[in-house]
Amino acid sequence: MYQEERLIAILDFLKKNKRISVEQICTLFDVSKDTARRDLVKLEEEKRIIRTRGGAILPALHNEIKDYSNRLKTVSEEKKIIGKKAAELMTEGDRIILDASTTVQACAEHLTIEDGTIITNSINQAEVLSNKRGIHIHLLGGQLQKEHRFLFGSAVIEKLSQYYVDKAFIGVVGISENGLTIAHEDDGMVKRKMISRAKQVIVVADHTKIGVTDFYQFADICEVDLFITDKTPSKAFQELLNKNNVDLLIADGESEENE
Repeated sequence: MYQEERLIAILDFLKKNKRISVEQICTLFDVSKDTARRDLVKLEEEKRIIRTRGGAILPALHNEIKDYSNRLKTVSEEKKIIGKKAAELMTEGDRIILDASTTVQACAEHLTIEDGTIITNSINQAEVLSNKRGIHIHLLGGQLQKEHRFLFGSAVIEKLSQYYVDKAFIGVVGISENGLTIAHEDDGMVKRKMISRAKQVIVVADHTKIGVTDFYQFADICEVDLFITDKTPSKAFQELLNKNNVDLLIADGESEENE
């Protein structure tokens, strides 16, 4: 086997098993320890692995969080479907908090009620809602996060403390056994306060966010009342929701499998 073939095979092994030792390379490919170490040096130079004592692991991968405008351009059909389903939960006269996520904006775009009060820290949400007749908009003032177009800081959190609402719609980068997580701490701190001011907390996220843990945890699973997604999650994740008394709603109409 040529070295290039071996390097590909080593990476495949790492993807499945997370780590590999020099001894395992020797056994799997019938090579000497010196050859195994040279393979690892080559992969490290290409920044495809991290060498450890006696072997290697894969480097951690972090999904790049695009700025808000670019995320809007790539809003998936799944997010639109989730947003439409979430909007159906709003009733006339509701007082509602919407966070600054693109999935929640899809919810705002599908809003059909003609009497309601919306509180948001998102410039884009406020713009979308300004075209909805009968909707009263409270845009939270604070420091502007330019790339992601949300307002944050102590002024936003202090103002949120004065409100009590019927529902809060919250987007996430990850939802897992580690709770609700987001890439930016400033955003997460606002979301945390939003959750505390609502009678019902509704988290919206497509299936790619399930099982993901990002940088900043802003809430535990048990703080969520309803989770809306586009595909039926794994049995393990459904059990996690059940354990924490979180209701599950599948936006595409798939039946829930809670056996």
